[in-house]
Order: sequence, then C-alpha cells, then structure tokens
Amino acid sequence: MRTPDLDRLRSEKKRSLADFLSLYNENLPAAFPKASAPLLEEFKSTHAALFPRRGNVWSLDQHRRKVMDWLRSHDVLA
Repeated sequence: MRTPDLDRLRSEKKRSLADFLSLYNENLPAAFPKASAPLLEEFKSTHAALFPRRGNVWSLDQHRRKVMDWLRSHDVLA
C-alpha cells in the first residue's frame, strides 16, 4: 500500500488568503518579493479567471508560481 504524498496534498489543499499568504512567504528565496494581503487582492482582481465560483480559495499548486511571476513583473512596474 502506498503512503499518501504529503507534499502533493499540501500543495493542492484549498486555503484562505491568509493561509496562502503565510505559506507563500514561508521559505521564499531572498531574490523573490514577498507577498502581502493587499497585493494578493490585486492579483486576484487582475486574474479573476483563476478564482471561479468560490472567489477567495487559493492553493499553492494553482497559484504560487503565477503569483511569483506576477509579483516580479509588478515590482518592475511599481
């Protein structure tokens, strides 16, 4: 019997904005900009298609890489 893939389960778990924010910034390399609640709200409004129906449900699997890329480009524009 295989044991559950805990990393996969952690990545795919649906989370609140606050939980996602905490996990996103945890162990983030120094070269990457940190996220904040207002920035994540702006990301959410900019990328509304990533948040169908339930609106404020985040997952590391679906959103982390996109947020990283967006923050890096957003930082250049700011």
